[in-house]
Amino acid sequence: MLDTGDGSVVGHRLDERFAMCSTFKLAQAAMVLDHAARGLLRLDDLLALRSDDRVSHAPITGPLLDLVDAGTVAMLSYRELARAVQITSDNPAANVLLRNLGGPAGWTAYCRSHGDAVTRLDRTEPSLNDVRGDDPRDTTTPRAMATLVATLLGPSGLPPDARATLRQWMIDTETGAKRLRAGLPAHWIAGDKTGTYGAAGQPPKVNDVAWIEPPGRAPLVVAAYFDVGVVTDSPRDQDQAVLAEVGRLVAAHVDPTGAAQ
Repeated sequence: MLDTGDGSVVGHRLDERFAMCSTFKLAQAAMVLDHAARGLLRLDDLLALRSDDRVSHAPITGPLLDLVDAGTVAMLSYRELARAVQITSDNPAANVLLRNLGGPAGWTAYCRSHGDAVTRLDRTEPSLNDVRGDDPRDTTTPRAMATLVATLLGPSGLPPDARATLRQWMIDTETGAKRLRAGLPAHWIAGDKTGTYGAAGQPPKVNDVAWIEPPGRAPLVVAAYFDVGVVTDSPRDQDQAVLAEVGRLVAAHVDPTGAAQ
């Protein structure tokens, strides 16, 4: 947990590497908005979808890829693709953006330009989720990700309009209802970006990165990376409940008397 008021960080296993999974898409959406604000691209410019873009989890792009397979040209704008990766975690949308923004190396360079010397992206969806042992590819640390998000959403990060858009997209995000935000008081403003991986024979990964605005104090950034540690077919509700408990711990830490509840 990073307190943007004084820059302090508290947590557990802060500097160990964990698979980002789809939490990388938060910085990807930021990158699109940032580039547009700086005149490097136009949000309404269209990018073509290709049949070979089809990978798992395509809530936005899936129907369009069906049209592509039938021989119809289908396109989405930078804005639509960036919103899709943040709000619904659409995997083909993420890969299309990577293809047009310098690939994983371009994404990593964007993080470096905002002071993050740790976080790295090496592959595309869905292979980037398969991180085993000490493999550093496609990983971050809780401290690094919390610091990156605090920087992007802080006064020295994204230009104001881009910052406001990303914040709203995080609030509108649909995938984290049972994770960090589930443990926070209902009236606290919060947005997040989840990351999830479950594959046969491997322990699931259940991640969440949240921007939290408790009443009457500076915002917080919480980066929670949970390697479940037991082999199951997919992440379970009980695994997501671990992150909800983290949310409750955060609320108790910043408001131990419950006065803001």
